[in-house]
Amino acid sequence: MAKASRKDKRLKRHERVRRELSGTPERPRLCVFRSNKNISAQIIDDVNQRTLVAASSLDKELKDIIENGGNKEAAKKVGEAIAKRAFEKGIETVSFDRGGFLYHGRVKELADGAREAGLKF
Repeated sequence: MAKASRKDKRLKRHERVRRELSGTPERPRLCVFRSNKNISAQIIDDVNQRTLVAASSLDKELKDIIENGGNKEAAKKVGEAIAKRAFEKGIETVSFDRGGFLYHGRVKELADGAREAGLKF
């Protein structure tokens, strides 16, 4: 039997977390995706199956500020941007979905950036 890859392990963790976590209109889900070169976040209402707000290190306004999309500084800027956009839509509290990634490094920086900008979770 083949050994599970890092990606397989992450997907298994993600499925386990998603069984318990769901976004509602009152408390949507803040979903994080991290690749080697970029990081992105979405605020999703799972009941209505809608993405309410999104931010990424690839966004035009953030790309000018960020030199490298795959580091902690970029993750913090994306967290601040998602919080700012959420407040514009009237969203104050969210459930944090780390997407199976460990709560460490860039994922933690994104969460800290969103918290510092005023988003509650």
